[in-house]
Amino acid sequence: MELNFKHQLGLLCLTLLLPALCSSQDSFTCSRATYYGSPDCYGNPRGACGFGEYGKTVNDGSVAGVSWLWKNGSGCGACYQVRCKIAELCDENGAYVVVTDYGEGDRTDFIMSARGYSKLGRNTYASAELLKYGVVDVEYRRVPCRYGGYNLLVKVHEHSRNPHYLAILILYIGGTYDVTAVELWQEECQEWRRMRRAFGTVFDAENPPRGDIKLRFQLSGNAEQYWVQSKNVISGDWEAGAVYDSEIHLG
Repeated sequence: MELNFKHQLGLLCLTLLLPALCSSQDSFTCSRATYYGSPDCYGNPRGACGFGEYGKTVNDGSVAGVSWLWKNGSGCGACYQVRCKIAELCDENGAYVVVTDYGEGDRTDFIMSARGYSKLGRNTYASAELLKYGVVDVEYRRVPCRYGGYNLLVKVHEHSRNPHYLAILILYIGGTYDVTAVELWQEECQEWRRMRRAFGTVFDAENPPRGDIKLRFQLSGNAEQYWVQSKNVISGDWEAGAVYDSEIHLG
């Protein structure tokens, strides 16, 4: 009876420790991943982050939709290292994916583009075998996004109409930062005005200021949160599709 009790106690302790072990080694967290198909293996340009074609081809199309990591849109643009756990098939470095969409699967945290999912494999044969699995156990961690030659960019969203409605899309969020808020400068009031997060990484404002528009961004990451102001302005004659370089480099 005593041995049986110790055995049960040991099993209980192991069960309680498993989540901690799974999430503490090299800061990886255990989960599952699957993929969604597309004719060209790229991502979905209609994703919930609002990235459009950028969300299809950024990071060479190695992108993913996520569930709770979406963070009500502030998780858009985050980068993750994802590696699967089938020793004979999986590459030890795994795949690096950019979050461009929201998605829920079969107890999965990642629904990857086929292009990204195939990079989990150690070679062409292994990648093909993983695609047959459909869903695999993985471990993942947040890693810095690195966009050589790109600062944080602001794109005027296609639904914008000068001068009555301005929506912006934020691209190339480097490092491990999340953009949690955006404000524009109201010259006549001498104060910053909060823009609404419309969805994903799209922020908007009715009746924006006339003339050039100054923006600042609230960044969250590395256990800190702070504001940084764009070094450039959105010109007063802005129109849908225009892209502005903030000259803010996040690396």
